[in-house]
Amino acid sequence: MVGDKGKKQKVGEKGEEENADHIDEKLVLSIENLQEIQDELEKINEEASDKVLEVEQKYNEVRKPVYDKRNDIIKSIPDFWLTAFLSHPALGDLLNEEDQKIFKHLSSLEVEDFKDVKSGYSITFNFNPNPYFEDAKITKSFTFLDEGTTKITATSIKWKEGKGIPNGVAHDKNGSKRPHEDESSFFSWFSETQQKDDMDEMHDEIAELIKEDLWPNPLTYFNNEADEEDFDGDEGDEEENGSEGSEDDDDDDE
Repeated sequence: MVGDKGKKQKVGEKGEEENADHIDEKLVLSIENLQEIQDELEKINEEASDKVLEVEQKYNEVRKPVYDKRNDIIKSIPDFWLTAFLSHPALGDLLNEEDQKIFKHLSSLEVEDFKDVKSGYSITFNFNPNPYFEDAKITKSFTFLDEGTTKITATSIKWKEGKGIPNGVAHDKNGSKRPHEDESSFFSWFSETQQKDDMDEMHDEIAELIKEDLWPNPLTYFNNEADEEDFDGDEGDEEENGSEGSEDDDDDDE
């Protein structure tokens, strides 16, 4: 009887093992099927991304003449880009006092994707003749390379004698260097062309803010400044009216 009981236990254990093997096979098969579905979805997503890029490239061409018209109008508005930059919550901190003087000569801004949208873009700043540098325009470009790095190039600015803010350092009239009190500077950022290969540094935050936030609708930030001035004016009127009212009350008391 004891022997029979042992045999039954071995048969039972064998059955459990077979059942476990069957479950493992089903699990593996399910995971393989799931992976096939994910691969199919990935292929569709890649095709969708390519189509989106094609549409984006098409509409970049459609937008171009409209952006050109916008730039023509902006040129007639004094200090438009200076005001828009200063009113931006992040970009405003980039302009020190010297930068602001130079930005008074900024006539237009252009952001252009490369023909192959996913390969990069450039930001061009066009300046009127000014006492700071010879260049009529300066351009900073961001090229996304296949190996996952970003190549950054920028115009080497031809500063006029006694001018220049390379690497956050200004020059006195006699040409001697003097550090800025505030090292943050638009032109320090512009001149920075170190290739980025760290995933955390893949994207240039300032360039992306200009491209994705300021460029599409700079009027939003220009109007912010105008709205603030109107608001301050209204407060001033209210204070003036209030003081006049109190004077009238004093006259009545007399």
